[in-house]
Amino acid sequence: MEDAYDPANVSSNDKETSLEKNFVNHAEIAWQEMRKNWVGDPSKRTSELPMEPVISFNATYEEMLLNNHTPFHKPIPLAEMVDFLVDYWHGDCLFD
Repeated sequence: MEDAYDPANVSSNDKETSLEKNFVNHAEIAWQEMRKNWVGDPSKRTSELPMEPVISFNATYEEMLLNNHTPFHKPIPLAEMVDFLVDYWHGDCLFD
């Protein structure tokens, strides 16, 4: 007949092995929670229609950045501004 499991008879090597199996990465859990707060809960998102671009397709660099007489009529999303600048830099061979 097999002996019953007795924790008092567990060697230190077995204890280390059992601790490794029960490892909890608290830093990852905290990071995942911070990320969820930052990006939001995807289950609560509504299916939004894509926003109409703020920047006109024929806008020039000079119109956008060198004209300080007229402010932008509404905020420009960062992704849209980055796309605009990268396209401009590619056109002038300033970006590889």
